[in-house]
Parts: sequence; C-alpha cells; structure tokens
Amino acid sequence: MIYCPIMKPFFSIIVPCCDVELYLRACLDSVLAQPFADWECLLGVEDSKDNTEAIAREYAAKDPRFKVFTGPRSGSCSASRNTGIDKAQGEYIVFLDGDDTIVEGSLQRLHDKIAARPGADLYPCAVQVLDAKTGKITEVRDNYPADAPPEFTGPEATLFIASRRKHPYPMMQLTICRRAFLVENKLKCIYGLRGQDRNFSPRALYLAKRVCPLHEPFYLYLNNRTGSVVTSIDKGVLLKDEAIIHQSLFEFHTRVSAAPGFDRRLTAKWGQSWISWIAYTWFSPARLRRIPRARRLETLNVLFKNGDGDFGPLLDGVSPSLRLAGKAMYLFTKHPILRLPIEVFFRFYFLLSKIKSSRS
Repeated sequence: MIYCPIMKPFFSIIVPCCDVELYLRACLDSVLAQPFADWECLLGVEDSKDNTEAIAREYAAKDPRFKVFTGPRSGSCSASRNTGIDKAQGEYIVFLDGDDTIVEGSLQRLHDKIAARPGADLYPCAVQVLDAKTGKITEVRDNYPADAPPEFTGPEATLFIASRRKHPYPMMQLTICRRAFLVENKLKCIYGLRGQDRNFSPRALYLAKRVCPLHEPFYLYLNNRTGSVVTSIDKGVLLKDEAIIHQSLFEFHTRVSAAPGFDRRLTAKWGQSWISWIAYTWFSPARLRRIPRARRLETLNVLFKNGDGDFGPLLDGVSPSLRLAGKAMYLFTKHPILRLPIEVFFRFYFLLSKIKSSRS
C-alpha cells in the first residue's frame, strides 16, 4: 500500500514515552518495518531523565508519520494516551507502550481482518509475552478461544470474559479501538493512574455495541524488563491507584445498572471479580505482612469515599463467603476496635481458600 499523507490513516498508534531510551528504537523500528504503510504514530513524550525525547524527534525528522507531543512527567501512560486519542486522525486506535514492540507484518493482517468485519467498536487481539531475560516467548494471551463466536455485544463479551476468568482485566494494548467509539463514550484514562487496564478495559468492553475478536497476536509484550511498573515490588506504593481504579468501577456499575434492560448477571460477575481482587490486594497474608495497617486504612478510605452506596449492590450477587469478606473490608474502615480481628479473619479466609482450591 502506498502511503498518502493527505488521506486520514487507517491506524493511529499511540506510544507513551518516558525514560524508555533502552527500548524505544526497537519499538519504533517495529512500526517502521511494517509493510502496511497507512498509519500515523503519535509519540507522547513526558519529561525524561534519559534521551527518550531525542530518539523520538529523530524518528519524527526522518518520517512524517511519527508525530511528537510533549508533556510534564505524570507517573503513568494515562496523559499521553488521552492526548493521543484527542490528536489521532486515524479510524482505529492502537495502544503501544514505548518499551514494547509489534509483530512483523501484523498491521497488514489486522487491517485485512478489520476490513472483513468493519465498523465494530472493539477488535480484541492476542499478545505474545516475551521474557526480557531469555528472549523467548513464554505465553500467548487471547481472551477468546478460536471457537468463540465471531461477534458479541459489549455485555455479552463481558459475561464471556468473566466466565473464562483467564485475564479478567485485558491489557488496553490487546484491543484495537474504533476512535469514534472512544470519543463518543468519553473513554479516557484517569490522569496519573498506573494499572490503567483494570479501569479502562471493563468500561470499554461493556459500552461497545460490537466486539469482534480477531485472534491476531500482533503485540509483543516485554516481561521482566528493568524498571517496569508491573514488575516492581508493591509495598503499598500502588495501593492508592488500586483504590481509585475500583472506586471508579463502583461508580460505573451504579450508573449503568440503573439503565433499563441492564443484565443483572453483570453485577454478579463484576462483583466476584472486583471484590476478590480487592480482598487479595489489601488483605492477603503477604500484603498483611508487607503493608502497614495505616497505609491500608488510608487507601481503603479512598475506595469507600462514597460509603457503601456504590459498593453494597455489588455484594448482592456474590457468594456468601465473598459477601462476608466485602463487609469485613468496609467495617475495617469504620470501626477501629474491629481492625485486628478483621485481619485475623482474613488470614483464615485465605488459608481456607487455598485449601479449597487445592481440593478442586
């Protein structure tokens, strides 16, 4: 395909860049090497301590499809992704982190598959996980098996993903998004928030009118890399982010569940997923040892900033044991005298969960 700079591109590739000097050339080379030429690549460069910006501008100087915009250091990919969505001219958005790459020839395959089923809001794909230490592919993640239906509504896809429980929070980078869908639904990332997948993906998936799995392993995710937020040891540093993520999801559930025709099975599935994650994140034995009680209390107060008004309805559809765990988490924030007994309760709760899992 011959690239014509006058036409709007088919893909807008949004690349957040901050302190990724070691990886950025490989990332941009993987885009530049694509035989499919109908793309623009928006490089959101935040204030870096290395030569990230110089590398980004080098690529923009030699190919006008690379476009650089800058911003202050924010601590996450959120700002660059949001600004990239606003600036994008393409029909479809591809999210690519500056320390990852895309698979050779994959843009052409994506284009052909999308053209065969045009107009969907989301096109879930697959991701190859590359171990940074060994250079080997260790996993291929695809939330949809090969025999899955070729098309879902958003609620159908949400229930399908929840029933598999493989990766309940799909990476944003795993899905090609129709830009107009993101704009119409005001789907943005929360500024400065890390772990954005757990907030963005459930909302986007539910709101989509058409979801067409492509099963295309186009994204090459570099695992165990130096300095990765994902692989950093969490001693409570990311706990506030987790609180903001789930408080936002509680509010989202409250809003969409009030609409006529809402499928109440979604409340049960979301409740099961979100409350289990919260219990593990704040009260698993390892977290109880590593995270000071004051830090857990501070961040739980962020999670329950609206009291239990947005939280309570999610408890209705979950199992009795998880409902008890949810109520215990909320009581932990309200009654100082109960905090130590609740921590003891969670030690037994996770011990029994482990025993149950080993027997199943």
